Amino acid sequence: MTVNHHLDELYGLPSFTFPEPGQESALPEPETVAWRLSVDVYDSDEEWAQVFARFAGAVDLARVRALIVGAWNDAYEKSSKEIVEAIVAARDRLPALRALFLGDMTSEESEISWIIQSDVTPLLENFPGLRWFGVRGGSSLVFPPVRHEALETLVVETGGLGAEVVRGIAASDFPALENLDLWLGSDMYGGDAEPGDLEPILAGTRLPSLRYLALRNSVIQDGIAEALAGAPVVARLDVLDLSMGTLTDEGAAALLAGQPLTHLRKLDLHHHYLGADLRDRLRRTLEPAGVELDLDEDDAESWEDEGEIHRYIAVAE
Repeated sequence: MTVNHHLDELYGLPSFTFPEPGQESALPEPETVAWRLSVDVYDSDEEWAQVFARFAGAVDLARVRALIVGAWNDAYEKSSKEIVEAIVAARDRLPALRALFLGDMTSEESEISWIIQSDVTPLLENFPGLRWFGVRGGSSLVFPPVRHEALETLVVETGGLGAEVVRGIAASDFPALENLDLWLGSDMYGGDAEPGDLEPILAGTRLPSLRYLALRNSVIQDGIAEALAGAPVVARLDVLDLSMGTLTDEGAAALLAGQPLTHLRKLDLHHHYLGADLRDRLRRTLEPAGVELDLDEDDAESWEDEGEIHRYIAVAE
């Protein structure tokens, strides 16, 4: 599976793509939509910064609540550094900004693991009012430890998330964070994190408000499940999401053998590699307690090569 559609909403606001030059006449009220600013990756007459400048001239930035950064020129070769800098430079004109997504590109524009990112933490440091922040693409992504008092949701979508980035997120202080969604990906695309890199999150000491935890799209899904089986953070979660990865009977059995999961509102395991017996055990254990259980196999595929079984995560390249 690849990313094949753009965001259709952000922060509860419908996405609206800022139009091309000369078509800006009929625009929605600034606070009613999530503004998507994008150019053609391969052949654009404008740089992304020029689109942003037109946007700033046509829309009252002081009323903008949500911003979606789509494609920028040559995103598979050129990093997001200039985009980050342009948005940071406009921080005083964007006092109402509450949600920001960086890298809303489909596979036709750039495969997720081709998107060249940069240090994205200046966006958090310069927008203390942000409640929702997301980024797509793990290549060259930098995320040193940061503190943000108001952030409620953090989403990092990658086909391979580097260990240093994972450690930076795990060492960050987000006292208001309720939702954390990390696509850990494959080592073929830079996803070299190990369960130990997540320890500050799993220990429950960094994120006191966390209620939704997604550690998904991972080739080490079994190892993550085993680490979560005894992780203190699980006891206060409403939703645990281990979907999109290579979860097998081994990881699911570890979950069932660990601490109770019957307090969860939902356990999402869709796109998995579980046998019928483990699926039945999960249902018998959790569904009578009212846990919503997603066991959709989706497009999970495996193949055998010289006696070794290989499994796909949902989103890689």
